[in-house]
Amino acid sequence: MAQVDVAIKALDEKEMLRLYHEMVLVRRLEEEAARLYQQGKIGGFLHLYIGQEAVSSGVISVRLPKDRVLTAYRDHGVAIACGIEAKVVMAELLGKSTGAAKGKGGSMHLADIHKNFWGGYAIVGGHLPLAVGMAMADQYRGDDAVTICMFGDGATNIGYFHESLNLSMVWKLPVLWICENNKYGMGTSIERSSAVLEMRQKAEGYGMPNSSVNGMDVLAVRAATQEALGTVRESGTPFFLEIVTYRYRGHSMGDPERYRDSEEIERMRKDDPIALFRSQLIAEGQFDTETLDEENARVDKEIQAAIEFAESSPDPVPADLYTDIYTES
Repeated sequence: MAQVDVAIKALDEKEMLRLYHEMVLVRRLEEEAARLYQQGKIGGFLHLYIGQEAVSSGVISVRLPKDRVLTAYRDHGVAIACGIEAKVVMAELLGKSTGAAKGKGGSMHLADIHKNFWGGYAIVGGHLPLAVGMAMADQYRGDDAVTICMFGDGATNIGYFHESLNLSMVWKLPVLWICENNKYGMGTSIERSSAVLEMRQKAEGYGMPNSSVNGMDVLAVRAATQEALGTVRESGTPFFLEIVTYRYRGHSMGDPERYRDSEEIERMRKDDPIALFRSQLIAEGQFDTETLDEENARVDKEIQAAIEFAESSPDPVPADLYTDIYTES
């Protein structure tokens, strides 16, 4: 708890309230996205971030604007933490032309290179080699940016993962590898799919410094990420940070969740990251219940405005199929 106390004291009230607002915003956006999906207004796949909000908010809160961010297909929370507005995220989920990818990418392909958020990727582990390439480009140019690459525990069992970690260490690249270990790769638990249960141990084979942190505590995540980024910047070599978290909803909206029982989910809900952060803020005497309730109300208004914006936005026109295919060099 001492580390958390230090983390709270290192933040001013404005930043603490911003973090709280962001986490609640992600939760409410995901809840509404689930409702809209069930109404048939969102198509394709939809992977919700409910339960993992402390990861994206904690990590992104300490990155510098020059640091690149890549993530996998559970990308809504990361997108918002990187600065993409809720209404733009919602419009993309609904396939509207005002969305982050002009309605062409959908849930799994949110991105904004102007915010140095290089996207969500649908192929498991497929973005890890891209992170190597981006970090190599920064190293070649002499830039001191760090590439932050986020992925799930399921990605640690495939070739891309091992190739990317190996090369990042061989070439001494400034990459912060972040494994969001939510205990399940789709419907397969880590006990059934991995020879080791601590994902950070997989970095040991490449001589890579590593650590693990409780991903349900946003302040602990923030502190661990800040330390890891400092290590990468000082050493110029990669670091592997395992953030142990949990998703309260299925792998995607089509997941019947036969691989875990409701008792497990309810047990994990006792460590809800938003409830934990709220109790920390109140216990420290920085905010009272009324202030945080008012912030919740502001989030609700923001989400309703985002839905109205998305639903009233135009669909892409057929001619848009032929735009944004190539980029000018």
